Amino acid sequence: MPMSEAALPRFEKCAIVVDGALPTGLAMNAAAVLALSIGDAYGESALGPEVKDRDGQLHHPITEVPLPVLKADPQVLRGIVAKALAEPDVFLVDFTASAQAARDYGSYMQAMQDTGAEEHVYVGVAVVGAKKAVQKLSGSLPLYR
Repeated sequence: MPMSEAALPRFEKCAIVVDGALPTGLAMNAAAVLALSIGDAYGESALGPEVKDRDGQLHHPITEVPLPVLKADPQVLRGIVAKALAEPDVFLVDFTASAQAARDYGSYMQAMQDTGAEEHVYVGVAVVGAKKAVQKLSGSLPLYR
Protein backbone atom coordinates (compact mmCIF):
# COMPACT_ATOMS: atom_id res chain seq x y z
CA MET A 1 0.00 0.00 0.00
CA PRO A 2 1.52 3.37 -0.99
CA MET A 3 2.71 5.65 1.79
CA SER A 4 1.16 9.07 2.14
CA GLU A 5 2.51 11.19 -0.69
CA ALA A 6 2.93 14.04 1.80
CA ALA A 7 5.50 11.91 3.66
CA LEU A 8 7.59 11.17 0.56
CA PRO A 9 10.13 13.36 -1.22
CA ARG A 10 9.21 14.38 -4.77
CA PHE A 11 9.89 11.69 -7.37
CA GLU A 12 12.42 13.74 -9.38
CA LYS A 13 15.30 11.26 -9.61
CA CYS A 14 15.85 7.64 -8.73
CA ALA A 15 18.79 5.26 -8.64
CA ILE A 16 19.13 1.62 -7.74
CA VAL A 17 22.58 0.55 -6.59
CA VAL A 18 23.53 -3.13 -6.25
CA ASP A 19 26.63 -4.90 -5.01
CA GLY A 20 28.74 -5.27 -8.15
CA ALA A 21 30.18 -8.57 -6.90
CA LEU A 22 26.80 -10.32 -6.83
CA PRO A 23 26.14 -12.97 -9.47
CA THR A 24 23.97 -11.51 -12.24
CA GLY A 25 20.79 -13.33 -11.17
CA LEU A 26 21.07 -12.12 -7.56
CA ALA A 27 21.88 -8.57 -8.71
CA MET A 28 18.79 -8.51 -10.94
CA ASN A 29 16.71 -9.95 -8.08
CA ALA A 30 17.92 -7.14 -5.82
CA ALA A 31 17.10 -4.50 -8.44
CA ALA A 32 13.63 -5.97 -9.01
CA VAL A 33 12.82 -6.10 -5.29
CA LEU A 34 13.97 -2.50 -4.82
CA ALA A 35 11.99 -1.28 -7.86
CA LEU A 36 8.85 -3.04 -6.62
CA SER A 37 9.26 -1.39 -3.22
CA ILE A 38 9.62 2.05 -4.82
CA GLY A 39 6.50 1.41 -6.87
CA ASP A 40 4.59 0.42 -3.75
CA ALA A 41 5.65 3.58 -1.93
CA TYR A 42 5.02 6.02 -4.76
CA GLY A 43 2.12 4.28 -6.49
CA GLU A 44 0.75 5.91 -9.62
CA SER A 45 2.67 9.14 -8.99
CA ALA A 46 5.79 7.34 -10.28
CA LEU A 47 4.17 6.46 -13.59
CA GLY A 48 3.39 8.18 -16.84
CA PRO A 49 0.14 7.69 -18.73
CA GLU A 50 -0.88 4.63 -20.75
CA VAL A 51 0.51 4.70 -24.29
CA LYS A 52 -1.00 3.45 -27.55
CA ASP A 53 1.21 2.24 -30.34
CA ARG A 54 0.54 2.83 -34.04
CA ASP A 55 -1.73 -0.21 -34.19
CA GLY A 56 -3.82 0.97 -31.26
CA GLN A 57 -2.47 -1.57 -28.77
CA LEU A 58 -2.52 -0.08 -25.28
CA HIS A 59 0.68 -0.31 -23.21
CA HIS A 60 0.62 -0.08 -19.43
CA PRO A 61 2.29 2.98 -17.86
CA ILE A 62 5.97 2.86 -16.96
CA THR A 63 8.02 5.27 -14.91
CA GLU A 64 8.60 8.71 -16.40
CA VAL A 65 11.82 9.07 -14.43
CA PRO A 66 14.94 7.24 -15.68
CA LEU A 67 15.84 4.35 -13.40
CA PRO A 68 19.56 3.54 -13.68
CA VAL A 69 20.91 0.40 -12.07
CA LEU A 70 24.36 1.19 -10.74
CA LYS A 71 26.97 -0.86 -8.92
CA ALA A 72 29.08 -0.37 -5.83
CA ASP A 73 30.82 -2.43 -3.18
CA PRO A 74 29.24 -3.17 0.21
CA GLN A 75 31.15 -0.36 1.97
CA VAL A 76 29.82 2.20 -0.51
CA LEU A 77 26.31 0.78 -0.11
CA ARG A 78 26.61 1.18 3.68
CA GLY A 79 27.74 4.78 3.18
CA ILE A 80 24.77 5.50 0.90
CA VAL A 81 22.40 4.14 3.55
CA ALA A 82 23.95 6.29 6.27
CA LYS A 83 23.86 9.45 4.16
CA ALA A 84 20.36 8.81 2.81
CA LEU A 85 18.94 8.29 6.30
CA ALA A 86 20.19 11.77 7.19
CA GLU A 87 18.81 13.39 4.03
CA PRO A 88 15.19 14.59 4.25
CA ASP A 89 14.92 14.94 0.46
CA VAL A 90 15.60 11.22 -0.12
CA PHE A 91 13.43 8.12 0.24
CA LEU A 92 15.56 5.03 0.87
CA VAL A 93 14.81 1.35 0.37
CA ASP A 94 17.53 -1.05 1.48
CA PHE A 95 17.90 -4.72 0.62
CA THR A 96 20.15 -6.83 2.82
CA ALA A 97 21.86 -10.17 2.38
CA SER A 98 19.47 -11.49 5.06
CA ALA A 99 16.50 -10.42 2.96
CA GLN A 100 17.90 -12.01 -0.17
CA ALA A 101 18.63 -15.28 1.64
CA ALA A 102 15.21 -15.51 3.31
CA ARG A 103 12.78 -18.03 1.83
CA ASP A 104 9.70 -16.21 3.15
CA TYR A 105 8.80 -12.90 4.76
CA GLY A 106 8.59 -14.40 8.25
CA SER A 107 12.20 -15.61 7.97
CA TYR A 108 13.25 -12.17 6.74
CA MET A 109 11.50 -10.47 9.65
CA GLN A 110 13.16 -12.78 12.15
CA ALA A 111 16.60 -12.29 10.61
CA MET A 112 16.19 -8.51 10.74
CA GLN A 113 15.00 -8.62 14.37
CA ASP A 114 18.11 -10.64 15.25
CA THR A 115 20.51 -8.25 13.48
CA GLY A 116 21.74 -4.86 14.66
CA ALA A 117 21.89 -1.89 12.30
CA GLU A 118 25.70 -1.99 12.12
CA GLU A 119 25.66 -5.68 11.22
CA HIS A 120 23.57 -5.43 8.05
CA VAL A 121 25.25 -6.42 4.82
CA TYR A 122 23.59 -4.43 2.05
CA VAL A 123 23.29 -6.05 -1.37
CA GLY A 124 21.30 -3.18 -2.84
CA VAL A 125 19.70 0.16 -2.13
CA ALA A 126 17.31 2.46 -3.94
CA VAL A 127 17.30 6.20 -3.47
CA VAL A 128 14.49 8.43 -4.69
CA GLY A 129 13.89 12.12 -4.28
CA ALA A 130 15.22 15.53 -5.14
CA LYS A 131 17.58 15.47 -8.14
CA LYS A 132 20.45 17.15 -6.31
CA ALA A 133 20.21 14.86 -3.27
CA VAL A 134 20.02 11.62 -5.30
CA GLN A 135 22.82 12.79 -7.58
CA LYS A 136 25.00 13.50 -4.55
CA LEU A 137 24.49 9.93 -3.31
CA SER A 138 24.84 8.04 -6.59
CA GLY A 139 26.24 10.31 -9.30
CA SER A 140 29.78 8.98 -9.28
CA LEU A 141 28.84 5.29 -9.47
CA PRO A 142 29.19 3.22 -12.65
CA LEU A 143 26.31 1.53 -14.42
CA TYR A 144 25.78 -2.14 -13.68
CA ARG A 145 26.69 -3.94 -16.92
